[in-house]
Amino acid sequence: MSAILAALSSDPNLLRCELHRLTQQVVLRPDARANALGVGSYAQEEVLLRRLAPGTDVTLDDLGPPHESEAVLFHAGRLPPGLSPEDNTQPFRARHWLFAHQDPLPGFEPLRAPLLARVPEHLQRQVRGATDSEVLFALFLKHLRDAGRTDDPRLEPAVAGRLLRDTVREVEAALVAAGQVRTPPLNLVVTNGAVLLATRCGESPLYYTRLEGSAECERCGVDATTSEAWPAVGAHRRRRTVVVASHVTRTQGWVELAPGTTLAVGPDLQVQHLPPA
Repeated sequence: MSAILAALSSDPNLLRCELHRLTQQVVLRPDARANALGVGSYAQEEVLLRRLAPGTDVTLDDLGPPHESEAVLFHAGRLPPGLSPEDNTQPFRARHWLFAHQDPLPGFEPLRAPLLARVPEHLQRQVRGATDSEVLFALFLKHLRDAGRTDDPRLEPAVAGRLLRDTVREVEAALVAAGQVRTPPLNLVVTNGAVLLATRCGESPLYYTRLEGSAECERCGVDATTSEAWPAVGAHRRRRTVVVASHVTRTQGWVELAPGTTLAVGPDLQVQHLPPA
């Protein structure tokens, strides 16, 4: 069982603080055998990927990038023997996009080549590993390319969400045509640092929550006694963050995505629910 955590914040300076606020609320490693742990973040125009040591007790503080970042995407999963962590650890990256997929698809291998044949050669060459997840990412990138929105900084979250939803529908149709399950595990989470998308398909739940500003921050030592004149107090009051997680310790304060629903969040952090196509 794999796990996903993603966050999009209004203040890139306080993303580490926002992750710290989730302590005791999320589970980062539900499967103790997880051996492929990766986290992606943004540093201005760069997209940075880190692989975390499988034997470490990963905490939310470990996911916080040491630099300013509007978004972070974490994935923990278990690779079967013989698969290289270098090529198969999620999240995957292409240009400014980060992508993660929860749990493998049953009966996928016969569909791998036919689905890859649907994407342009330059996207096929980017698929270096053996996971089904990287093929799903290539399909999403194909939909972005066909719409001419791959590198569009003004990409509307609802448009991006519909493209992700179209990707799911394409894979579902291929699986059904091959006689596979009708509702496969297709929980996908994607971000380009400006929009955050999540779609739930299958039984495994996905949750999201909105973190509103607060003048208190344990990590920064800001509390009720801190002077209002300190700039950090105002910054912490203004901060807002949307978080998506696959495993939470309690559902209070979290909203579970309905099956078939796609979540789309933009730079204004307004949450949109896109129904099934």
